[in-house]
Amino acid sequence: MPEIPRLSEIESPADLKKVPREKLPAVAAQLREMIVRNVARTGGHLASSLGVVELTIALHYVFDCPTDRIVWDVGHQAYAHKILTGRRDAFPTLRTFGGISGFPRIAESPYDAFGTGHSGTSISAALGMAVARDMRGARNRVVAVIGDGSLSSGLSLEGLNQAGHQKRDLVVVLNDNEWSISQNVGALSGYLNRIMTGKFYTSFRKRVENLLKSMPHGQLLARIAKKSEELTKGFIVPGLLFEELGFTYIGPIPGHDIDTLVATFQNLANLEGPVLVHAVTSKGKGYAPAETNPEVFHGVGCFDPETGERIGAAAGPTYTDVFGETIVSIARENPKVVAITAAMCSGTGLAEFRKAFPGRFFDVGIAESHAVTFAAGLAREGKLPVVAIYSTFLQRAFDQIIHDVCIQNLPVVFAVDRGGIVGADGATHQGIFDLSFLRQVPNLSVMAPRDEAELARMLRTAVAAGHPVAVRYPRGTGMGVLPPSPAETVPWGKGELLAEGKDVLLVGIGAAVSSCLHASEELSRRGVSAAVVDARFVKPLDGELILPLVHRIGRVITVEENVLAGGFGSAVLELLEENGEQPQQFRRIGIRDRFVEHGTPAELRAAYGLSADHVIEEALRMVAAGKSFFPSILYGIRSRLEKIV
Repeated sequence: MPEIPRLSEIESPADLKKVPREKLPAVAAQLREMIVRNVARTGGHLASSLGVVELTIALHYVFDCPTDRIVWDVGHQAYAHKILTGRRDAFPTLRTFGGISGFPRIAESPYDAFGTGHSGTSISAALGMAVARDMRGARNRVVAVIGDGSLSSGLSLEGLNQAGHQKRDLVVVLNDNEWSISQNVGALSGYLNRIMTGKFYTSFRKRVENLLKSMPHGQLLARIAKKSEELTKGFIVPGLLFEELGFTYIGPIPGHDIDTLVATFQNLANLEGPVLVHAVTSKGKGYAPAETNPEVFHGVGCFDPETGERIGAAAGPTYTDVFGETIVSIARENPKVVAITAAMCSGTGLAEFRKAFPGRFFDVGIAESHAVTFAAGLAREGKLPVVAIYSTFLQRAFDQIIHDVCIQNLPVVFAVDRGGIVGADGATHQGIFDLSFLRQVPNLSVMAPRDEAELARMLRTAVAAGHPVAVRYPRGTGMGVLPPSPAETVPWGKGELLAEGKDVLLVGIGAAVSSCLHASEELSRRGVSAAVVDARFVKPLDGELILPLVHRIGRVITVEENVLAGGFGSAVLELLEENGEQPQQFRRIGIRDRFVEHGTPAELRAAYGLSADHVIEEALRMVAAGKSFFPSILYGIRSRLEKIV
């Protein structure tokens, strides 16, 4: 009896192809065991990757990667792909600082055809690759693997439309893991699939088409035959939409049956033009806790692999929890408040809102641009929409924020979750651009709370503002601050002086205020007096608070978890320039012109110079430089002259 193939001996897809087809289920079982064991330790996207194990094996068994291109949509389906493409030994470092990414990444492996972290990109990217292939006269195949949730995004539909029009050889694999399109998987559909992809049927169909076209009125007869074929298939399989878009539709096929998957992919060689293969899978397949609750195990922290129980769960409420509780409270008081999310109901903390106000809750699917314009329409008719979207995903709706909300000055509240350093999901998910791209838009105000109590106050302030407002808050557990009374708000456009000081001024925004406070305490122990301001507002800035402090102290450090280009520190510099204030020394602490990789938030803050230790180091350097003779004399003379004038 042949021995079971060992995953430890598969270093590449070439090794996988040596495994007898009947032994591939054993490889699938080992892949699942490895994925569960490692994700239990590092956290990650578990349920999605477990659902595509057989699909991944079949793709690499049939296609010749990396010459053939496989583009994974979103990328959280790609763990089995990583293991089978030379990263098995590195897989325990998944999503850890210095380890491999949780998403496909071109720089990581030649087998990662395209970097992906956001949904809906695969079809457009794959079509671009197919066109480039044809332009250089190559013959490699291009495959896009997309989940059913991603297929609803506007970008995916745009890609499908163009791919159908181009008629290039392209394979789109629809991983239908929610049964949202059809449950029609059975003997009849399997039989039809084998017929439709077989050499006899495809060659026979082509010969009939050519024969009809050669007859009088042949073009009309060919169109009638085509429509009859589509009508028959439309009664039996749910592929008429894709056929109308110009694709040959195949399926639905069972996505965990390796024999069927392999046979189907092999038969694709008989087809020309764009093809869509509809595979029905089960999210979390093979791991009972993930199958029972795929939403919880979609993106999960560390857990006990034996029981599925979370390890090291948050000891207190997260900022997302506080947002969810507060918005429910506000909605009870104000019937005009409605909530909108883009396929992230639980992730954005709106599950309780959905239960309490089902008629005022809207999940638009993975369609952030639509979510914002939809909110604008609601606001135009007198509602108060609160749009809860992660910072990294709100980037996709920038035009709608400008064109549909802010030009018309409509009262839409943007609850920008996961602002700043996010952690292990890496460069595609860090929320480090929002302060820059939001503050430049006229009519839009931007706030960021230093703790969870301030978040509750700011949400109430934003809902009552009467114009567009963004409230940006971080991922993770709050600071343990007691919640405010239900009616509390923050004074509009006003910051807060949290610590007095005379040697250096630390001006922070959002989560960075905590670093400023810790730095101030340590600096005091070292004989340096540091004032701390929580700006609260990125826009409008509190000039009445900041300008006198800058003038008096002269040494200023701004701190933000955002890119420096156009961010909070830039806003403070602009405030000083507009008011003719020239501090003795000015330093911005934030993220320089680079993308932030994956790791724990603490590791990333230390690596990118955002920790309290870095603030302390900069303050000490400033104070030491300020003690030199000539800079101190010149600054003193300038201050005296300004007072005389």
